[in-house]
Formats: sequence, structure tokens, C-alpha cells
Amino acid sequence: MAENFKALVVNNEEQFIVDVKELSLNDLPDGDVLLKVEYSSINYKDSLAAIPDGNIVKSYPFVPGIDLAGTVISSENPQFKEGDKVIATSYEIGVTHFGGYSEYARIPSEWLVPLPEGLSLKEAMVIGTAGFTAALSVQRLEENNVTPDKGKVLVTGATGGVGSFAVSILSKLGYEVEASTGKESEHEFLKSLGATSIVPREEVYDGKVRALGKQKWAAAVDPVGGEPLASLLSQIQYGGSVAVSGLTAGTKLPSTVFPFILRGVNLLGIDSVYCPMDTRLKVWNRLAADFKPANLEQLIQQEISLEQLPEALPTLLKGQAKGRTIVKLG
Repeated sequence: MAENFKALVVNNEEQFIVDVKELSLNDLPDGDVLLKVEYSSINYKDSLAAIPDGNIVKSYPFVPGIDLAGTVISSENPQFKEGDKVIATSYEIGVTHFGGYSEYARIPSEWLVPLPEGLSLKEAMVIGTAGFTAALSVQRLEENNVTPDKGKVLVTGATGGVGSFAVSILSKLGYEVEASTGKESEHEFLKSLGATSIVPREEVYDGKVRALGKQKWAAAVDPVGGEPLASLLSQIQYGGSVAVSGLTAGTKLPSTVFPFILRGVNLLGIDSVYCPMDTRLKVWNRLAADFKPANLEQLIQQEISLEQLPEALPTLLKGQAKGRTIVKLG
């Protein structure tokens, strides 16, 4: 194993720089498992980590990348041994702990998920945090009695990472999925993932939040948040649920209590960062089985190298993302 390796480093000491640098194993943070990273991916947090005012990175220099999948090189925990294939997402990875944009990583063993049978390391990173969040959202809907016979399920922000996975998973499970997007050019892409129809953003939120609207959907997966979420809640059927995981439309939720007290609507908060390990293992195992999209390869927008990351990272902040961008290390 080489003592030196490549990693994407962001630094803000004299001026803000995002560049591929050579590091040594001594540069890696503490952790009881050393991994050779084979794949990572690009998420919204990673794009924020690559700008000076992203408010993600706590100290510099830093290696971003909230997702990684690789092979164990050495482990102080007998639960993992050399040669094991593992997934590492969430917790402090890529935020306060060096992340996946590195040929090697040192990770605490309690943050690791053994690669489930039925998934390759590449497929795990096509899924990544985005797919895991979508799967966790669908599982929470199921736990709240949402079933295919209850009616249509809406997915907002449908061309993004979470949205596109939610469309694929729900479709595979037999739901009638309506996909909401403002990108007319991506209607065919969404239908290829399993969406039965496309809903323009304006149908979900026309600029006015009503206390109650027409009951259109049995449930929804929402990575958007903000005023569109408030409008969406007013249009959910009696006893339905909305799983919310994002804030791309903002953090304020100017809703009334009426959807909750007059229609029994459930607002389900989805947190993939500190999700308990027993739930995390269950969801990853389902992503290797009944949740695994039949069209997983279609969700790859592009596969890039470490050196291409500085140019690729800003795309999520510009609203240009479609599906997933994965990073092949080495």
C-alpha cells in the first residue's frame, strides 16, 4: 500500500482553493478502520463544501465527500477484517471528518455498513445518501400505512438525487407515481424511471398557500421543503403522509394546522445523518432487494474522476443535476 495518495482538498487559509493534492496516511483523522476508497458520489452538501460560504466545512484544510464505498485495508475492530466491502455515509463524514474524495479513508467502525449481498460498491454509490434518503422516506410512508391501493404518490424535486430514486423505488413497489418538476426537458427521463405522469411545479404550488385544497395525493416524498411543502400538505388525502427530507425551496413552512387536525395528515421528518444503525442496516438491505431500482444504471448522470470534481461540484448548486454523479477513485 502506498504511503502517499491523492485526495480533493478544500482550503480557506489565505484564499479559497479546491484542488487535488497528495496526502499521507498521517494526514487522515482518527478511526479504527482504514479503507481503500473505490467510489464516492456528489451530493448537495458536497457542493456546499466546495464554496467559501457553504457553511458545511468546520475547519480547513479538509477533504469533502459525504459518501464512500471501499475495501477494508486494516481494522482494530474484529467486526471488520481486511478485504471486507463496506459503505460509509452520514454521521460526520464529509462535514467534520475527512470524507470520500480520497483514495484512502480512516473511518470509525460504528459508522460502517457491510456491503449487502446484491449490491456492488459502484451500485452502492449510485444509491449513496440520496438513494438511502429516498428509501428511508418510502419505508416511513409504509410504516404510516401508505400502500399502492390508497392512491397516487407525489414526488417533488423529481429529477434530483432523492427525487429520482423515490420515483424508481415507488414505481417498483407498484405505486402510481406522479413526478413534479420544473424541467420540461426531463419528462421522458422521469417516465423512464417509472413516473406515470408529470406534474408541473405550479400545480403543487402556484404562489399561494391555502389552508386546505383539493385532496390529490395519498402521500408524497418531498426533498424540497419551504412554501411548496406547505401547499402540498393542503392537498394530501385524509390520513395521508408526507416524508420531508430537504430544504431546496427554503426553511420556512407557512402552513396552518388544518391539514393535520381536519384531515389527519402526517408530516414525517426524514433524517439520514443520524439514522439509528438498526434502521440503516434494514434500509440498505432493502436497497439490495425489493427497493433496488430495476433501472439503476439510468440514474447515473455521469461517472467522473477525482480530477474532474472541482468542475463538477457546482452543478448541484446551479440546479443542473439530473440523477447521480459518481466518482471513481484510483
